[in-house]
Amino acid sequence: MNTIIKNIRLIDFSNGEIKRAHIIFNSMGIIEEILMDYPDNSERELNVIDGKGNYILPGLINAHAHLFGSGKSLEVTGSPNILNVIYRLADTHFGRKIILNRMKKNAQIELMSGVTIIRSVGEFFYQDVRLRDKIDSNKVIGPTLLVSGYFLSVTDGHGAPYLALESDSPWEARRNVRKNVKQGIDWIKICVTGGVTDARRIGEAGALQFTEEEISAICDEAHKNGTMVAAHVESTEGVRIALKGGVDTVEHGARMDDEIIDLFKANPKSLRGYTSLIPTFIVAAPSVYLNEKETTIDFITNENGKYVYQEMLVGFKQAIKNNIKVGIGNDASMSFVSHYDFWRELDHIVKYGNVKTLDVLKLTTKENAKILGIDDKYGSIEVGKMADFIMMKNNPIDDITALKDIDMVIKHGELVEIKKVKRIKHVDSLLDKI
Repeated sequence: MNTIIKNIRLIDFSNGEIKRAHIIFNSMGIIEEILMDYPDNSERELNVIDGKGNYILPGLINAHAHLFGSGKSLEVTGSPNILNVIYRLADTHFGRKIILNRMKKNAQIELMSGVTIIRSVGEFFYQDVRLRDKIDSNKVIGPTLLVSGYFLSVTDGHGAPYLALESDSPWEARRNVRKNVKQGIDWIKICVTGGVTDARRIGEAGALQFTEEEISAICDEAHKNGTMVAAHVESTEGVRIALKGGVDTVEHGARMDDEIIDLFKANPKSLRGYTSLIPTFIVAAPSVYLNEKETTIDFITNENGKYVYQEMLVGFKQAIKNNIKVGIGNDASMSFVSHYDFWRELDHIVKYGNVKTLDVLKLTTKENAKILGIDDKYGSIEVGKMADFIMMKNNPIDDITALKDIDMVIKHGELVEIKKVKRIKHVDSLLDKI
């Protein structure tokens, strides 16, 4: 039997106009009709969901997230010996089960907060693949997942040795692509430069790690299987060699020059002929807008975070100005980035990226779907696409923080039960100051 959501306010992404509408979708969760007038029920039987006059949007897409962590301040620290013991315990049947259950919980929190699709860009022991398969087979309720398994890094590079497969030559890098592909991943995630969280010195975040030759080998190996490559990059030179190597998305990013701008827009070595940018602001914002006593971030991490944030903001504004394809992610699981407040990333872009709310909503729905290659099914409310919706009482175009009060989520035509989520109060109170 088909279902109708009646009495909703539909936002026209082309101009921001609001229209009273009713949406009908079938038992497969595919939209069949979008009506301005309520149909005559005498002609057909319909399950009815009352939209209560709420504003409706396509489900949000988080294009850069992890599922292993909660968003609290750094949860696992200590000497290499302690970390090795923790890792060995995690790499057991019982340990993997704990990780999987934690990831499932975090994915469901994202879903209840309005994120219906997540690209997960790095998890432990391929538990993201396992969770995706459980969701796809309806054994578990959750958002649609696109997963990448382990990072690919150089020896002792970003994420190594615990979250990354390590290599030090083009052929070793190809071998690690093959390992991930055999495990059933959707994306390859590589670390072109150092990162903030595991840097041991100021300047390590953004320092080059992979070479252009290694990146080219990875992209060639992935692309021959139709798999796209996401690249963690946090410096201008890192962005340059990532683009020349043929990556499909640049994660985080940095300031650009003319050569870089041109390569984003026309990249002959990428799978689709262009490369997109996915910034993640809220993960680095505490280093810039809060003091170290409040955040308890150590000095090296804090200084690297400041550098990355400023570079990322400059690069983002250049991308918008030059019509480079841009998506949105928030690096959920990292310190200060929980799974229930994706709206903070959007709000930050409105305030500090100087982008209109309507355009930010497009970026996190329609544009994210295009970047991830799933716009045939997701990203907009159209006949023939999946019934992935979120509804809220207030108009998000007037104030994007309306997204923190999601009233209803529908995933693949099924109404999602929204439960109360345990919040991280000290993290929320700090981020409220930004």
